[in-house]
Amino acid sequence: MKPNTVIVDYGVGNLRSVARALEFCGAEAKISADPKAIALADRVVLPGVGAFGDCMLELQTRGLQKALMEFVDTDRPFLGICVGMQILHEIGEEFGQHEGLGIIAGRVSPIPAVGTDGYLHKVPYIGWSGIFPPENKETSWRNTILAETKKGANVYFVHSFGAKPTNPEHILAVYYYNGQPITAAVRSQNVYGCQFHPEKSGQVGLQIIKDFLKL
Repeated sequence: MKPNTVIVDYGVGNLRSVARALEFCGAEAKISADPKAIALADRVVLPGVGAFGDCMLELQTRGLQKALMEFVDTDRPFLGICVGMQILHEIGEEFGQHEGLGIIAGRVSPIPAVGTDGYLHKVPYIGWSGIFPPENKETSWRNTILAETKKGANVYFVHSFGAKPTNPEHILAVYYYNGQPITAAVRSQNVYGCQFHPEKSGQVGLQIIKDFLKL
């Protein structure tokens, strides 16, 4: 049976591209703004583009924040993508300070404006980068959304802000922008987040979606 996967519609994000990727990988994908649909889902995907505060405001005004938090408490798989990953954290610093969902302790701050060589680089970062376990940490990707992803595999990023979880154990993967480590993926129990766009990351991204559906 195809897993019933709800893509949360709160007025932000390229929902159709996410839905097409999920369907290609074997899910029954449904775009919905209905809290009841979220409650009945096997899996939930929370996309997001734009500013942290705007995304949170849309969730709140549409009455979806409570439904998402209740879903997370059921231990069913949950995936946030891009800003949908960022708002899993407690605080976002984009255009002021804004409260997030608080599922993962930590802040979302501007990515470094310079590389480790001290030279300025472009922000936002737009492009492909390899993802790796965090340095000095024995991180196993087994039984996660990266279970069949090779270390160093390239995925596609578009962002100016990055997550900084308080607990390093919540960092599943990083990438390096001119030597600066930036959080690429997070995990807290059944909740996952990707700063990159798996739906735009070719075969590597599709495999990540397939592994999410296998959880």
